[in-house]
Amino acid sequence: MSRLRIFQDTAPDSPLSTHDEAADIGKALSTIGVGFEQWAASQPVAPGDAPDKIMDAYRVDIDRLVEANGFRTVDVVSIAPDNPQKDVMRTKFLDEHFHKEDEVRFFVAGSGLFTLHVDDKVYEVLCEAGDLISVPDSMTHWFDMGPDPSFIAIRFFTEPDGWVGHFTGTDIAQRFPRYELGQARPAP
Repeated sequence: MSRLRIFQDTAPDSPLSTHDEAADIGKALSTIGVGFEQWAASQPVAPGDAPDKIMDAYRVDIDRLVEANGFRTVDVVSIAPDNPQKDVMRTKFLDEHFHKEDEVRFFVAGSGLFTLHVDDKVYEVLCEAGDLISVPDSMTHWFDMGPDPSFIAIRFFTEPDGWVGHFTGTDIAQRFPRYELGQARPAP
């Protein structure tokens, strides 16, 4: 189940609020300029399907976003628990960073944990199959795919080099929950 927990940035063990209804998640995130939607496939898709088949299943929503936001590239990324690079891939974006373009991801299958740091609040967004999140450019955040990542996501890009992570050098991400065993819980 998708979930949003909001924390004071100095209190990683005590959420100020928790939301698990899509409409509530979307409303709360919209106050900080983050988009959150849920999409349904127009045809069945499964892990292992070709990227074109996956994108065709969500074509109406993809085209709507591309038209509204001027995205130039849309692709499909698939990460499985047996990926030999999973630890490197997980570590890559665990520290607080930002991008110089919106980070837009739609989860076709599986899940991941986006954590956003805005002013003195931390917004932990557990995205699952059917969820789209749109993190505005320059918003500090981190992403955790978990120790055994398993997801298929559609990614949207404006510029190929815009998605480079610009790291803040803070330790805030280490103080907040990690994504473990399908649950977000505090890091050891």
